Amino acid sequence: MSETRVAVVDYGRGNLYSIEGALRKLGCDVQVTSDPAAIEAAPRLILPGVGAFGDGMEGLRQRGLIEPLKRFRASGRPLLGICLGMQLLLEEGSEFGRHEGLGLIPGRVVRFASAGDFKIPHVGWNRLKPAADWAGTPLGGLPAGSFMYFVHSYVAEPARSEDRLAMTPYAGGEFCSALRSGNVHGCQFHPEKSGETGLWLMKNWLALN
Repeated sequence: MSETRVAVVDYGRGNLYSIEGALRKLGCDVQVTSDPAAIEAAPRLILPGVGAFGDGMEGLRQRGLIEPLKRFRASGRPLLGICLGMQLLLEEGSEFGRHEGLGLIPGRVVRFASAGDFKIPHVGWNRLKPAADWAGTPLGGLPAGSFMYFVHSYVAEPARSEDRLAMTPYAGGEFCSALRSGNVHGCQFHPEKSGETGLWLMKNWLALN
């Protein structure tokens, strides 16, 4: 792969170095930054994240990154949210109270509806079930049932069925584990911690226009 420039948003809540390492392995020129101008000017952008929804939004707000992220989305350039970063793409989250999200994709983030005998947080490897055609998306070329690595207690509920790209079974039901809306993609799992399958996803995303 020829060198590709990617900015990774640093808002104090992210798994930055594992993502940076995976991107460099794929031959990318990586900029980890909290500078609003650099984020808005980036050719492609990753919004990572680990932790609570409200805390994540506060990290973005303190650094003046909310409006630059919205303008980036409007530009049509590729944006990928990972784990908490995917959740923040939606309109609101319910973790420790109601919190407004970025609103880039209609929907909300809620706790797993029923745990039963399942442990929460959901930690470990789990499989992806297609909710739409994966061709031309970051999941293109992966077989149904591919495994990715998860760590989370809350799940995204996109309001539009067409925004759901993959589902994953857990806690007596299934949740949205990957989504897309135009130039915005999100994955609840950690591709940078999912071995060759995760690198395949990231390579596909890097090839998107």
